[in-house]
Amino acid sequence: MQKINLGNSGLSASRVALGVMRITKLDHKQAVNLLDSAYNAGVNFFDNADIYGDGEAEKIFGAALKYASFKRSDVLVQTKTGIVPGHRYDFSKQHILESVDASLKRLQLDYVDTLLLHRPDVLMEPDEIAEAFLTLQNSGKVRQFGVSNFNPMQVELLQQAVPQKLIANQLQLSLMHTGMIDAGLHTNMTDDRSVNHDGAILEYSRLHKMTIQAWSPFQYGFFAGVFIDNPKFPDLNAKLHELADKYDTNVNAVAAAWILRIPANTQVIAGTTNANRIAQVAEADKAKLTREEWYSLYLAAGNDLP
Repeated sequence: MQKINLGNSGLSASRVALGVMRITKLDHKQAVNLLDSAYNAGVNFFDNADIYGDGEAEKIFGAALKYASFKRSDVLVQTKTGIVPGHRYDFSKQHILESVDASLKRLQLDYVDTLLLHRPDVLMEPDEIAEAFLTLQNSGKVRQFGVSNFNPMQVELLQQAVPQKLIANQLQLSLMHTGMIDAGLHTNMTDDRSVNHDGAILEYSRLHKMTIQAWSPFQYGFFAGVFIDNPKFPDLNAKLHELADKYDTNVNAVAAAWILRIPANTQVIAGTTNANRIAQVAEADKAKLTREEWYSLYLAAGNDLP
């Protein structure tokens, strides 16, 4: 699998990552098999968060990592912080430091490669976050930093205070969630798709060399379900199967390849617990989509062009 320079940081990350939000459904043996299957398919990047399963996902992942067939030094581990159970956010220095320590304990690790602030906190104090980031970096507990679900001005507000370059923004992006693309294509128009909900986050990320990590790459709506082989989306699935046959691969790989074709140093976060499926997604490099094919998938998903 091809790798990317994650946010121009020097970290060499697989273009497909395994998201472990649902790993709590697996027992220890199954979790180890999932990690090994991902690694054998070329995946070297694993995405966690302290909120997943109220910390249980990190525990299961950490225990499985100890028994995986590969070394810790062979992979990159990411976690996220900032969401507090009870529907609130906390980017205070105290919370960030305490939550990272708790995550490292659950993960059974001395450090994580990347730490993301999970969702914007209106009450965030950038200078306080900068102090937390420096403490974490100087102690060797975190190598690189980023954000998740931030708009460009929120990134700017944070970046002007923190000395580290923010390398990634984890955002919902898929063939059935294309808001950051629609607005740019409908520039200077007055239809619904011309409304810029995200502050040109796609163009901002490219300009500042921030990797876009696409979460829910096979979902429609907000965890409403998957669109792959879903009869609600016949045109899209017909096109996915057509291209899967052409490139001698599978529909999951084609859907991932559509995201990876976007020149924003993109990375697909595949949140699956199915060892066979992560191997399927990891075939994304086989689908060398042309411009025509990329736009045909965009249109088959129900979008339009001016």
